[in-house]
Amino acid sequence: MTNGPLGGILSFGAYIPKKRLQRASIYAANAWFAGGLKGLAKGERAIGDWDEDAITMAVEAARDTLEGVDRTTVGSVALASTTLPFVDRQNSGVIKEALNLADETGAMDVTGSMRAATSLLIQALKGAGGGSGDGRVQLVLASEMRKARPASEGELVNGDAAAGVLVGSGDAVALFKGSYSTTIDFVDHYRSTGMDFDYGWESRWIRDEGFTGLIGGALKDGLKALGVEAGTIDKFIVPISVRGVPDGLAKKAGIKPEAVADVLSASVGDSGAAHPLLLLVAALEAAKPGEKILLVGFGQGVDLILLETTEALAKLSPRKGVKGSLARGQKDENYLRWLFHRGLLDLERGMRAEADQKQPGTTLWRNRKAVLGLVGGRCTKTGTVQFPRSDISVNPNDHAAHTQEDYPLADKRAKIVTYTADALTYSPAPPSYYGMIDFDGGGRMMIEFADVSADDVEVGREMEMVFRIKGTDEMRDFTKYFWKAAPVAKEA
Repeated sequence: MTNGPLGGILSFGAYIPKKRLQRASIYAANAWFAGGLKGLAKGERAIGDWDEDAITMAVEAARDTLEGVDRTTVGSVALASTTLPFVDRQNSGVIKEALNLADETGAMDVTGSMRAATSLLIQALKGAGGGSGDGRVQLVLASEMRKARPASEGELVNGDAAAGVLVGSGDAVALFKGSYSTTIDFVDHYRSTGMDFDYGWESRWIRDEGFTGLIGGALKDGLKALGVEAGTIDKFIVPISVRGVPDGLAKKAGIKPEAVADVLSASVGDSGAAHPLLLLVAALEAAKPGEKILLVGFGQGVDLILLETTEALAKLSPRKGVKGSLARGQKDENYLRWLFHRGLLDLERGMRAEADQKQPGTTLWRNRKAVLGLVGGRCTKTGTVQFPRSDISVNPNDHAAHTQEDYPLADKRAKIVTYTADALTYSPAPPSYYGMIDFDGGGRMMIEFADVSADDVEVGREMEMVFRIKGTDEMRDFTKYFWKAAPVAKEA
């Protein structure tokens, strides 16, 4: 148990993929075999596209979190997830490169539990209170894209999402008031190394012994240890999608019913290790100064985090967050396409898909700023912007040499100059859209498009850069990342 304040949350952000698979479509395909799933066939769940994973979603959540923040102040990046793409390559290190942070930035992956994010957040908040003295802040991220066996409950209940908070000792939007944790090897579900799917135990036992017993006991002891009255809690966040559990825990603890946060079951689904931070971001978006927030983390024990919002909420730069991500949702009823994108349906891809996707490590190392950070060049003599950066300027009137400086393009808007819908080349989601774009402020490049349909693409359409999977080297099991251009949402 700790008491504070020891630091606080300075900023927050979130990312929910655009596609929303209708649960009725999942049920319709499996009703012949698993008719008992009908009760879960309402609403929709967020699904990442074929070129998204826990890393790409975390990058987008991080960019949202860092809106209006000087990135030179970020001292470390930490990512919590149980679906990290790499077992032995620092996933948070890829995120650091995509954000174009300094090489002196620390990075850490945290995994192995559904409460990985809350445990990580507690340590970050404690560290912020210690005061490093250099004014640097910690970027805490959580991202999850879990697989579920077809015709399982998890297939309908789960969802894909990412969220982030910036932790430090500056002008906090929410002050850290303390935490309380227990660690108990309660195995409600598990997934061993090399397994694709979770194995879960009996739901009633999990509810009675895990949710009611362990969380209920931790709430009783934790509230007492933190010295806070249950009735003073304004927002109670329990990232459990089982109907009635958050309300039941609140009632047992003496927390007012109206304080219980929506768990976003109908619109997003349970995003696993990312869900506590996702719900925290949603709560902060709607919070007023002076509110007490109690966040629960559950997984082989319980974490409780007590926060109190401040007047700084009103000063925060606008961001997409949970609210903006939900607003951009797009209905999807193509269950078979989703199975294919998850690697659960083996379609005939044809010879065009057989090209070797090998990524030489030497080339990636030399060009990591351009590939992962989308850093181009700007001629200091003529102001000409180009991608990629080179020793000689592309200015037709002055091929100046050795005059270029780094020029990040990832956060620049762009407009479509030309485009093509290619149905011949292999794509997991044909046709493949790509074209020439002009960046605001200069610079031009040929690039693939993401999150588009025929109605989204036109000359002059405003685009924004998104970090995505470029391709997968299936022979060597290596994921390649690059940037793509996605349509900026039109004003309603």
